[in-house]
Amino acid sequence: MSENKKDSAQPNEKRREFLKGLGVAAAASAAASVVSTSAQADMDVVSPEETPKSGYRETQHIRDYYDSL
Repeated sequence: MSENKKDSAQPNEKRREFLKGLGVAAAASAAASVVSTSAQADMDVVSPEETPKSGYRETQHIRDYYDSL
């Protein structure tokens, strides 16, 4: 029984390394999610050439309507 007390009194290095590894993994996953979100936002940018023009456009069917008046 004295051996169990002796083992628990000494710090467990394996457990500490495991907990450090968990902290590093959590930080890495958080950084990866931030990077993937910003990369996705860059892909959604529409170039000015692809932007649809808004406003009044006179097309053939509108010209036909005006001619019928």
